[in-house]
Amino acid sequence: MEQNLDPRALYSISYGLYIIGTEWEGALNGQIANTAMQLSSSPVSVSVCLHKDNLTTELMRKSRKFSVSVLAEDVDMPFIGIFGFRSGRDHDKYAKVPYEMGSLGLPLVTKHVVADLEAQVTEIVDVSTHELFIGTVKSARTLTSATPLTYAAYHTLKKGKSPANAPTVIFNSIK
Repeated sequence: MEQNLDPRALYSISYGLYIIGTEWEGALNGQIANTAMQLSSSPVSVSVCLHKDNLTTELMRKSRKFSVSVLAEDVDMPFIGIFGFRSGRDHDKYAKVPYEMGSLGLPLVTKHVVADLEAQVTEIVDVSTHELFIGTVKSARTLTSATPLTYAAYHTLKKGKSPANAPTVIFNSIK
């Protein structure tokens, strides 16, 4: 890590916690991510950033579409673990999780979720170890009025850690 880089400064940036899903040729996969944000309003566009080695990234490159399920603050750690600490290469992450297929044919998780959206990828940007997917939102809905889970609450209330492929893995050093 850079000598002049204090991870606590980066830790102060506000994030949410999301399940990013995709589908390619019948294969569904999803993962936890904290990097999802709205970029513009006309057209409505969003971005997500995922590690290049992840199966979700591989499938999104092919399908050029993704879903974002916004996790609620009351989600439990075992539920987060399904999408955050297991590889879709070894586990069917959607096997025991309630979800429905959206209008773009993408999985939308329906448990512990505040809202969801589907986006069509318009651009993929190489960001060193990660890829930034920019997409135009094709559908969005609110499921509950629950409080969205922030990344800060994930770390402080739930005592969560960042997995090795997360852009925020350096936060683990300040716990």
